[in-house]
Amino acid sequence: MKNLIKAILCMAIVFVIYSPYAKAQHTPNSLNQPGYYHMALGDFEVIALSDGTTPQKLNELLTNAKPGEVERLLKQHYQASIIECSVNAYLVKANGKLILIDAGTSDVYGLALGHIAEGLNKAGYKPEQIDAILLTHIHMDHIGGLMNGDKIAFPNATVYISKIEADYYLNPANKAKAAEGAKRFFDGAEQKLRPILTAGKLRTFDFDGELFPGIIPIASFGHTPGHSFYVVESQGEKMLFMGDVLVSDAVQLPEPSVTSVYDYDAGQAAVTRKKALAEAADAGYWVGVSHISFPGIGHIRVDGKGYVWVPVNYSASGNGQ
Repeated sequence: MKNLIKAILCMAIVFVIYSPYAKAQHTPNSLNQPGYYHMALGDFEVIALSDGTTPQKLNELLTNAKPGEVERLLKQHYQASIIECSVNAYLVKANGKLILIDAGTSDVYGLALGHIAEGLNKAGYKPEQIDAILLTHIHMDHIGGLMNGDKIAFPNATVYISKIEADYYLNPANKAKAAEGAKRFFDGAEQKLRPILTAGKLRTFDFDGELFPGIIPIASFGHTPGHSFYVVESQGEKMLFMGDVLVSDAVQLPEPSVTSVYDYDAGQAAVTRKKALAEAADAGYWVGVSHISFPGIGHIRVDGKGYVWVPVNYSASGNGQ
């Protein structure tokens, strides 16, 4: 009996030490998923980076929906009202440069998020290697990773953002006039973007041409005053990085009129979304979306009066279709 008890105890110790659950419990800030996905785009390479996921209660987050519509569409997609929402960023390797589209959250939202640097490291890169960061807009899940405490997280990168967006959120007069719930976006800009400006590393643009060969910003206002898409094109292949045009593919693709509590101008956001979805579906190019399940890369296809998401076909060679 003593030998049996001893054997059981030894097996229990081995399980605790070596089980994945035990490892996860002892490394709560570690992203246990791979955290990155490579894909060729002509002569360029796109690497999707996962910042992690965060629970979102969609029947409270989404607005301008008919009664019961959100719940019905979520059920059709086998999703509950509370889903794990992905936060994605994208590294583009183009013409010898490393260009990051959005910067994730850093430590802003706790241990479930803030894994961009970790994903970069797993993909074989370090923050100091990044040449440029293109921001879609000034919300904390896109700009939080610019700073680690009081240190610039990507010390050699120039940060690009639309002039309209920067001028709006870095103006204290606009904060004074904003609704109480929106003031935190101005606080985020001061905390995460102002140090970049002070360091001389912020560049603004007016949507009048390429930022880099093959990379063009596109005005896509509504979610924020100066929200930007980015077109990346090489050898006839094209990907449009859509930022926050979609919060839920399960709801806003079949019903593009459904908006979000985070939209600065919900009406304009809906117009922008409808136009972007129609063009992407018609042309058939790749899209990358910040909050569709990682890697957030795929195609938009017409389905009746709405659209459906067609995710990239996983490929170990990086040539997804």
